[in-house]
Amino acid sequence: MKITEIIRRPLITEKTSIQREDGKTIVFEVATGANKIQIKHAIEKLLGAKVAGIRTSIAHGKFKRQGRYAGQRSDWKKAYVTLREGQKLPEFLEGA
Repeated sequence: MKITEIIRRPLITEKTSIQREDGKTIVFEVATGANKIQIKHAIEKLLGAKVAGIRTSIAHGKFKRQGRYAGQRSDWKKAYVTLREGQKLPEFLEGA
């Protein structure tokens, strides 16, 4: 799996913005099949910052209806990445 396939996008919500301000935690949407080791290597290569720890969780897709037809959105995975002491957040994530 390529590095750009593992890390899909940073998640910018109210909850993740509070976590980013308090400490060194960044939240990303990642590939469902990626494990913590692959995520760590991808973050260190893309951002150039050392990773202290990673927590992952799977967000289950919601059931949606359009009239009498029902469907389900696909499940996706997010990773809470904690940077080591002394590491700075990337500049493109500072203002977000």
